[in-house]
Formats: sequence, structure tokens, C-alpha cells
Amino acid sequence: MLTMATLPEECVDLVVTSPPYGDMRTYGGHSWDFEAVAAGLERVLKPGGVIVWVVGDQTKGGSESGTSFRQALHFMDIGLNLHDTMIYKSRKPPLTHNRYEQCFEYMFVISKGRPKTFNAIMRKNSGSGTSLQRDGSCASGKDGSAVRQREEVTIVKDESQKENIWFYNTGGSQSSIDPVAFNHPAIFPEALAGDHIISWSNPDDLVLDPFNGSGTTTKMARQLGRKFLGIEINEEYCDIARKRIAQGLLFS
Repeated sequence: MLTMATLPEECVDLVVTSPPYGDMRTYGGHSWDFEAVAAGLERVLKPGGVIVWVVGDQTKGGSESGTSFRQALHFMDIGLNLHDTMIYKSRKPPLTHNRYEQCFEYMFVISKGRPKTFNAIMRKNSGSGTSLQRDGSCASGKDGSAVRQREEVTIVKDESQKENIWFYNTGGSQSSIDPVAFNHPAIFPEALAGDHIISWSNPDDLVLDPFNGSGTTTKMARQLGRKFLGIEINEEYCDIARKRIAQGLLFS
């Protein structure tokens, strides 16, 4: 059976994963140990490698757990860097609570030293081009002398690098794209996994998901020309992941 313990040291270029949230230590009827998982990821990650840890907080007894922050700080405690704290904002209908609706999760970008790869995702800018503003009038200086107004040139590039808040559709909007994945209770957005794989790895790099679930990370890694490993303890979820990768083989 493939486990992180069976992998050699420093063999993984990128980890993209979303573990069970809050203090929910059961996953498909199985328990997991965060500290052991963190230590295993640190061991198998190459120097310059990156972990994308997508996580939120459970609300219980009127208070958020804060587990996400504790996990990020623990990765730092074992010698890794918190390279970026990104936000994944989902577009979903609001619910009725006695607080503002929770609509985001953290995407902690954790690295072993300086990331060796960064392929920035770019976005198109509206109103791109060059504009020239001339003002030939004169104004009076403090001493009464004439001061010529300057010309201003504004250049807006066609593209610019995305910010670290990313927006994705979730839930039913994905079912039409990949109905096989709907047999899994927590669907990981394909675009989210794909964007991080593009950003932090190159073709032929090895991408790992230690909570592979329905196999979104492994499916997207294959589509993007990366090598991939998915570790999943729940056999039902493994079956879903195999079907999704088989779909990719069929339609690629």
C-alpha cells in the first residue's frame, strides 16, 4: 500500500491538498493525525518545493476553531516557510446566520526554503493602452512665478499578475463538468487545483495529494503534464478518482 512513509525523502515537487477542516479528525470513517501528516510532507518535499494547504475553520459553540492558523504556524515550527496566505473565495448562495456569511477558505502556500518555481497566473486588464494628458496652462508658484503644468502619460498593460484572492464556482456548477465527482461529499474545484499546479510546478514535476478524495489534484496534474501521486484511505473515494483519471485518458 502506498503511504507517505513508503516514499523516499525529498521526492515531491508540489503538494496540493485540502484536509478535513477544524477538529474533524475523522475522514470517511477514518482518523488522521495532523502533526504526523505535516512531518511526512516536510520529509518528502524537495528543497524549493511547495505545499498548498487549503483549509477552513469549523464553527462550534458559537466560535470558530482557529485550527487553520494553528496548522500554518505548526508548519513554520517544523522549519517550513509560510510563503503566502491566499484566499479562496467561493460563489455560493448565502445562508441565514447571526453573522456575515462565511464565503472563503485559506490557501496557505508553504515552502521548503525559497520556492524553486513560480509561473504567475495572469489576468487581462480592462482599458489597456496608452493615454496622454496635456495641460498647457500655467499656474502660479509660491513666489508668483509661472509654473508650467507637466504632461502625464498613463500606460495600462494588457495583462497583470493575479492577486492572492481567487474566485471559484463550487457545488452544483461543477456537477455538469464532472458528474463522477459528485459522489464525493466535498468537491475540490478543478480550476483551483489547476491554477496552483501551473503556478508552483513545471511539466514532469511530481505532484502529491495526501488526501486525494475524488482525485481532483491527480486529474488536473495529469492534464497539465505533471507526474502525480494520490494517497487516499477510503476505497470508495479511490474508485471515484480512478474513474476520473480514466475519463481524462479517454478524452485527452
